[in-house]
Amino acid sequence: MHDDRTLVEARLKRVLEERIRPAVYPESVPLTVSVWTAPGEPVPVAEGLAAPRSPIAVGDAWGAPWSTSWLTVAGTVPESWAGRTVEALIDLGFDANMPGFQCEGLVYRPDGSPVKGLNPQNQWVRIAAPAAGGEPVLLHVEAAANPVILDYHPFLPTELGDKETAGDKPQYRLARMDLAVFDETVWQLVLDLEVLGELMAELPADGARRWELLRAVERALDAIDLQDVNGTAAAARSHLVEVLAAPAAPSAHRIGAIGHAHIDSAWLWPLRETVRKVARTAANMTALLEDEPDFLYTMSQAQQFAWIKEHRPEVYARVKKAVADGRFVPAGGMWVESDTNMPSSEAMARQFVHGKRFFLDEFGIENEEAWLPDTFGFTGGLPQIIRNAGSKWLLTQKISWSQINKFPHHTFLWEGIDGTRIFTHFPPVDTYNCSMKGSEIAHAARNFKDKGVARHSLAPTGWGDGGGGTTREMVGKAARLRDLEGSAAVRWQRPAEFFAEAEAEYPKPPVWVGELYLELHRATLTSQARTKQGNRRSENLLREAELWCATAALRTGLAYPYERLDRIWKTVLLHQFHDILPGSSIAWVHREAEATYAGLAAELEELIGAAQRALAGDPAGGRELVFNGAPHGRSAVPAGGAAMAVAGPGDCAVTAREGGGFVLDNGLLRVVVDGDGLVVSAVDAASGREAVAPDARANLLQLHPDFPNMWDAWDVDQFYRNTVTDLLAADEVAVHAEGPAEVAVRVARSFGSSTVTQTLTLRAGSGRLDIDTEVDWHEAEKFLKLAFPLDVHTERYAAETQFGHQFRPTHTNTSWDAAKFEACNHRFVHLAEPGWGVALATPSTYGHDVTRAVRAEDGGTTTTVRFSLLRAPRFPDPRTDQGRHRFRHSLVPGAEIGDAVREGYAVGLPERRVTGSAEAVRPLVELDQDALVVSAVKLADDGSGDLVVRVYESGGGRARGRLATSFALAAAVPCDLLERPWDGTRGEVVADGDGVRLALRPFELVTLRLTPAR
Repeated sequence: MHDDRTLVEARLKRVLEERIRPAVYPESVPLTVSVWTAPGEPVPVAEGLAAPRSPIAVGDAWGAPWSTSWLTVAGTVPESWAGRTVEALIDLGFDANMPGFQCEGLVYRPDGSPVKGLNPQNQWVRIAAPAAGGEPVLLHVEAAANPVILDYHPFLPTELGDKETAGDKPQYRLARMDLAVFDETVWQLVLDLEVLGELMAELPADGARRWELLRAVERALDAIDLQDVNGTAAAARSHLVEVLAAPAAPSAHRIGAIGHAHIDSAWLWPLRETVRKVARTAANMTALLEDEPDFLYTMSQAQQFAWIKEHRPEVYARVKKAVADGRFVPAGGMWVESDTNMPSSEAMARQFVHGKRFFLDEFGIENEEAWLPDTFGFTGGLPQIIRNAGSKWLLTQKISWSQINKFPHHTFLWEGIDGTRIFTHFPPVDTYNCSMKGSEIAHAARNFKDKGVARHSLAPTGWGDGGGGTTREMVGKAARLRDLEGSAAVRWQRPAEFFAEAEAEYPKPPVWVGELYLELHRATLTSQARTKQGNRRSENLLREAELWCATAALRTGLAYPYERLDRIWKTVLLHQFHDILPGSSIAWVHREAEATYAGLAAELEELIGAAQRALAGDPAGGRELVFNGAPHGRSAVPAGGAAMAVAGPGDCAVTAREGGGFVLDNGLLRVVVDGDGLVVSAVDAASGREAVAPDARANLLQLHPDFPNMWDAWDVDQFYRNTVTDLLAADEVAVHAEGPAEVAVRVARSFGSSTVTQTLTLRAGSGRLDIDTEVDWHEAEKFLKLAFPLDVHTERYAAETQFGHQFRPTHTNTSWDAAKFEACNHRFVHLAEPGWGVALATPSTYGHDVTRAVRAEDGGTTTTVRFSLLRAPRFPDPRTDQGRHRFRHSLVPGAEIGDAVREGYAVGLPERRVTGSAEAVRPLVELDQDALVVSAVKLADDGSGDLVVRVYESGGGRARGRLATSFALAAAVPCDLLERPWDGTRGEVVADGDGVRLALRPFELVTLRLTPAR
């Protein structure tokens, strides 16, 4: 037989495109349209419905950026359509290739009840089936003119990302506005041919099945009268029945599909628009669930459910019913799909606390899976948090985006820094926006790395990022792929059902130890510095607010602010979403975030101040109390307590250095600053050891060009290192402070269009040098680093993460090592040789890099730590980080890992001074072992008055200690993160009078619920 395969395939493509798809709607009549544009931000539904309308027609422009227009469409079903299926086709000017990234709409009935959302892949609204001739049609559309930020030429700077700069030029033109007959037979034929055509393209050209499909498709095309597609569609379908009925091979890969719309809680749109995106999508999905009995849908992010509940209660009622029916499945158990690199220990825990509690309270559902398809890598501290939250599974997809190394598994056990293992799945379909294309299904089967020992994978199915969800076409395709020869077998499956099935079939999966590092989007650790600093400050203030409010409640009876703290936590958790905290959203998002963080800081300072004043007593008492919110004692003040201020002896001195510069000395640390304001020596007095590498200079600011190949705010590509400018010249180097308690040198520099001022401070009794850096930043596409070349020989270093630290190599032996050229730290980075080390602590920056070099002069090793201060990408925010910024970094020579932990907390939790009548405030709890660190002290969320204390082992070794309470203790119970009794603690937790004896394993976390005797 002659090979006519390409001929038939080309015929199928053209006939589908030009004749069959258009015949889905064989008859139509225009609708009349009128419009009202809200003058500012979106208005309530009642106001939008009642507003006066003006005529508008197909082809007319509408929609200034970020504006909302209320359209009314009206018409009458023709008498000749009686008994047929009728739909309204509403095209706002969509680009079919950009669902979720442009204009959208939500359709309402005249009574204000929502019907469904509109987007480029979902433009229809069912009117009646069957219709009555002469039936009037009246619908209202809340149309959002969201501008296209990520266009066909991506990453071009645009001012459209903020309503304050976007202008008022209309973005769209109304397209089709019709009432039309829907021919379901033709629609089904389209799906038949699409499924078979897409499957053919994935089968081997010399395989019999491909040719069987080709001949069946050819017969179907022969049966179609191109001048009467609607009249011959049924006959065409009859030729496809047999090939569509052929069952899949017994060995076929099994795909559990779940309806999905990964909706970024903010990204190329502001938070307020996400509120509406979620409502549109949920309206569509609940309607589709009613139409399709086999379909299942999942949605994560408790915040998004809460938005629907607050802003669209009619949609929420439909959601709650579908959840109760088991069809609309809450997933993930987190407040938002957060970044996991940068949130603190407590913040990461609270993501699960607030997310799981919402799902329990609203739906009576407890999730056992973490659902993070789009997060930019995962820290080694996360498995323990997932387990302590009562969950045991994780789904993500983003690791498939890694640039250099292909992850070796799709289903595996992920082991965290403490040894906790979580059953984890990466969908081999390599997308969280699967659309049931044959190429996607075939890729999942071919790509699955665990073939031979496992055969199940998951496919989140539906338009996402900007929302939209699953379409009826996707559901129709999935039905055909349920059991089809040549294809993987597809069935709708809840996430929990998938995980249980996958875990049962794969009892001994491979193990991956340590962080799941994404070899992409590394610059998200630095972009939008104000957002990151707002997050870190909020985390620190929340720690203090809970501690001091709990202490005041138990000591003085001051009312504990449960509702305020709950609301503030949820706001902070929302802003940890994986496109807000990483700095990859439009300008509007980050402008609002900065204002939000400022408001939260003021509110938390108020709570802290009120609690401390209650504890300090009458201010007329005249005693100055020092409050210590850090988890370690300092300056004779216990952790979590307060004591009278005592001025210790000061022995700081600053002297001029020969050749320029100054020497700072306090008996513990001797620092030499040269004439350029750079640190050329930092000697730890206890050991006599020099921290700065020979002939090197620390506190060195370095400037790189920064123009990645893609994803400007997200990425830094390794070639940025090829060009560097050391900022050596100083405009000023002068003594800033001189006294026995403190000495400081001030350094001023200028470069490009920017200036920087640094203050290098050494305090009495302290073994650390504090470096405060203020930058007035006006560069574009530049990357600013702060370098510390250290005389330390080590193959690895430690960087703090949630409830511990993780090690990374200083070398590039393998491609996996080399890929980690930019990484995340929380409060500290620590480098050590046996017996001696150096810590670098920071309260405000996350991104860093560590490299090593062997010196030609003496053969020693220089290990350089560089903190990433600022970037200046121009997409999606063309003015990223412009303006003033303040940073602090501390150099601690002679530091062990415990010192790094201590100093890391200390730099972010400064002492507070309050005048009162009390002589001291005894801590509620005290630990006698420094390796055991208290991460939270708070009252239990249930209002019982119990005290909740979270403790972890911080050094990476085993630690024993006693947690003593300063109140009579009635009971002490180990709990999970949700403060429920839990038997999952692996270490020893034993009640011991008014205290608890603890014996924790490396990095182990334990939550204690302490009931005071009453």
